[in-house]
Amino acid sequence: MSHEPREESKTELQSQLTNQKISALKKYQMMTIGRSGLWRLIKYELIMLICNRCSGALGYFLRKILYPRLLGHVGKGTVFGRDMTLRHPHKIRVGDHCVFDDLVVLDAKGETNQGITIGDNVIIARNTVISCKNGNITIGDNSNISLNCMIHSEKNVVIGPKNLWAAYCYIIGGGKHNFDRIDMPIIQQGSQVDGIQMSEDIWLGARVTIFDGCSIGKGVVIGAGSLVNKDIPDYKIAAGVPVKIIKDRAGQKGNESPSESSQT
Repeated sequence: MSHEPREESKTELQSQLTNQKISALKKYQMMTIGRSGLWRLIKYELIMLICNRCSGALGYFLRKILYPRLLGHVGKGTVFGRDMTLRHPHKIRVGDHCVFDDLVVLDAKGETNQGITIGDNVIIARNTVISCKNGNITIGDNSNISLNCMIHSEKNVVIGPKNLWAAYCYIIGGGKHNFDRIDMPIIQQGSQVDGIQMSEDIWLGARVTIFDGCSIGKGVVIGAGSLVNKDIPDYKIAAGVPVKIIKDRAGQKGNESPSESSQT
């Protein structure tokens, strides 16, 4: 018996990319730039070819000049590293004085979404992936996201200003797949997607994972290696698998900063 996904279980993009009647070139164009038109594809290919492998000051200069011709908006003073991946670039908007390290992925892919919006003075470190699956991602001003992090959105992931993240943090705005039935593949059973809301001034330790549907309050500190599957109110310190609230910053004497013993 065939267990291939039924057509109704696929997104519009997935249906198109697996349609044997659509050429490989057309599929590539839908996946990379998300718009029709041969000239758009040629322009994308030429700019990525020229910019990505060019190192040193010349590379930074070329990307500063050419990437704004692909992206929806680029503010002044923004720096792009080498070997970046840009998908559906017309739906990527970047503020002033941002810094993107080498090998960053900005993927705004989707049929009806608005894509990725990044505020001013944001730093995205090496190997970090910011990826939409027909969802939207917003990152607030003055945030600092360390290397090898991932932000995934199938609906709305909103990250407030002044967020500080250590390495390998995973923000999974991808919903909860239904799996109650065993007579059909999980991919056909659908999922519930609620999105993720993160307020301002949040500190995530290394390898924190935040699941879909969570809301993280202002001034929250989450310890390294924690798995967040519930809301965290303002100014709490939380840690563990699953996460538990272990301290209240607002209740500390003299409103001091959390100590180093929180293992973040």
